[in-house]
Amino acid sequence: MPASTTTASVVLTAKALLLDMDGTIVNSDAVVERCWRDWAVSHGLDPEEALKVVHGRQGYATMAVLLPDRPMEVNHAENAVMLARETADTDGVVPVPGAPEFMASIAAVPHALVTSADAALAAARMTAAALPMPAVRVTAESVQDSKPHPEGFLKGAAALGVDPADCIVFEDSAAGIAAGQAAGMRVIGIGPRAAAHNPTVHAADLTALRVTTAADGSIEVAVAIEVAGA
Repeated sequence: MPASTTTASVVLTAKALLLDMDGTIVNSDAVVERCWRDWAVSHGLDPEEALKVVHGRQGYATMAVLLPDRPMEVNHAENAVMLARETADTDGVVPVPGAPEFMASIAAVPHALVTSADAALAAARMTAAALPMPAVRVTAESVQDSKPHPEGFLKGAAALGVDPADCIVFEDSAAGIAAGQAAGMRVIGIGPRAAAHNPTVHAADLTALRVTTAADGSIEVAVAIEVAGA
């Protein structure tokens, strides 16, 4: 007989929440895959292999992984072209299931957007998904190093005035999860990509989360998870 499953709840406590955008609160996979498939083919690369490293990184960093012998200035130049194309293409950009309710539930608690998108792309996608833009945000222009480097998350924590150990990161990609962990933060992995990369806890999507504020002002994030039974 197949094992049965039950639902349990894991509760993490924090003072601030740091949110990735693409794949975490906004589903932009349709655009990302259209643009990067075209780019990969134009450079003689296998698009399926390229898509394995695209998510979570800034474009120039993805290019550096896929074309390691190419001058970085060429990657930056092509990334500017890619960003313009992605910003103009919002066809199929939608909120991740549960994102509107999740964003409403965190409106009054310290939180920041930490994304590999630049400011224009972040604005375009958050608008297309009809999600509120956090007042505090760390975008591509704000950092020297792309995820999986922890710089973005550390800057987000600093902007909120919160110790990294008191932050929870929400991420979907290998690069993003690694960045949050390198920053000394706990990571809630969101969606199918996240499960294989050892986040602190994994949620199928944002409908599995409940955010409340404790009496002492701390933020409590309850994550519904499936537990295999006998």
